[in-house]
Amino acid sequence: MEPTTTIRSNIEDYIRKQGYTLQYFADISGVNAGTLSAIIKGTRPIAMAQLDLITQGMKLEEGHFYEIYGAECFVESAPHWRRLEPFLQRCAELDKLDCIQRVIQQVTDDRSYVSELFELAEYMLERGQKKAARMLYECVAECEKYQHSERLALCHYRIFTLSLSQDQHENLRAAVHFEPYINRLDEERQLDAIRELANTYSGLRHWDKVFQLAGELEQRVGFLEQYLTKKKGLDNHRVSKHPLFTYRSYAHLLMSNVWGERGNYEKALNLTTLYSNVVVDDPTAEDLIFIKRFKDWAEVNSYLYKLMLGDYEALDSYLDFIDEDENETLLGLVKVMEAANLYNLNVDHALRRFDLYIHLLFEEGNHETSYVVQVKDDRYTKFWAELAFYQLSKERYEEGFRSLMTCLSSAHKIKDDSTIIYCVGLFEEYRHQATESVKLNYSNLIKEVYGRYAKKSHVSINAV
Repeated sequence: MEPTTTIRSNIEDYIRKQGYTLQYFADISGVNAGTLSAIIKGTRPIAMAQLDLITQGMKLEEGHFYEIYGAECFVESAPHWRRLEPFLQRCAELDKLDCIQRVIQQVTDDRSYVSELFELAEYMLERGQKKAARMLYECVAECEKYQHSERLALCHYRIFTLSLSQDQHENLRAAVHFEPYINRLDEERQLDAIRELANTYSGLRHWDKVFQLAGELEQRVGFLEQYLTKKKGLDNHRVSKHPLFTYRSYAHLLMSNVWGERGNYEKALNLTTLYSNVVVDDPTAEDLIFIKRFKDWAEVNSYLYKLMLGDYEALDSYLDFIDEDENETLLGLVKVMEAANLYNLNVDHALRRFDLYIHLLFEEGNHETSYVVQVKDDRYTKFWAELAFYQLSKERYEEGFRSLMTCLSSAHKIKDDSTIIYCVGLFEEYRHQATESVKLNYSNLIKEVYGRYAKKSHVSINAV
């Protein structure tokens, strides 16, 4: 990363070519003439604020000299934190991630900056500079010499949450990599980590794993409650994101969801009572919000499990509930279509009721309605799969194939192999009803799917 020219030579050349005096350029840039002279002579280092002013005075884009600055200040010479910190902050603000990566690769040799880099990563995360923060967390994790430290575990926790995306394979890899570090976190942070890990496996439909994590979550809440009871009267500053009681209720919610996904709707229904009427002594305003939230979830899930048991009378009550809460609408429609396909129910009135919502889903992919991105995408894909089966089975071929193509495209995007196989099987079952344009669309999508596997296996596959 050795620059062919220096920042000083660039400034000097600019002043000469423009025919400026040093004082005139000092006036238009806002940098003191004496300071500017010392910078050009090389007797004074350039501060970040001065560099930005000089860049602006030269009518260049923000951050124009950052790559050269990084090489001069942090690669060719020993870095000083008072200069490194503002540089990294400005690079994050301008999304100059390559500059950050090059510089921190050099910093890893000096482990004295590990603590400062971690604190800066936390600051960047708070400001929403997620990509830059992740780079610093990865750097700290690599440099951390104490392999059982809480800071190392917290870095891996942050990396895990920042790694979650639409790619289910990558999400699984991130979850598996992070899981061994949970026990090294602070006891309260463990609750949030287990909760987010369970959400991730839920999006991946790994129900055995979700159930196991729900059990761990319930158990750890019990241990923490006993510990905090012994500390009663002391200043117990909360580290977890939510009140302690919510994690036990969430564990019960997860268990209920797993039994529902396994098809044991009676057991799922029975478990809703565990989080329907949560009792908290002297509840705060925040507590009351969560108590109501769990009560609402229990009510809507009760309607759901009754519907999944074949109780058609529960349908309208369920529709009323998911219509009021847009965060539950997509999941609710998935379950309505599942029940319709399972019991051969007619739910056309439900489709008409949510026609605008479904239209927006199709036109805009507007499924930003839940808590974790892979859960959103899983629900979105599942909805189109169920709707495609429903429509095709009722001989509504135009609508059915449109839903099927939407499902296949979404499944390919998130690399959901099981749903891709389902779509292929469903298309082949109804292929004789497909128009030539539908067959062409399907063929093009399948070529994209096969192309991904061909790249992985280096095998050429021809789609028919």
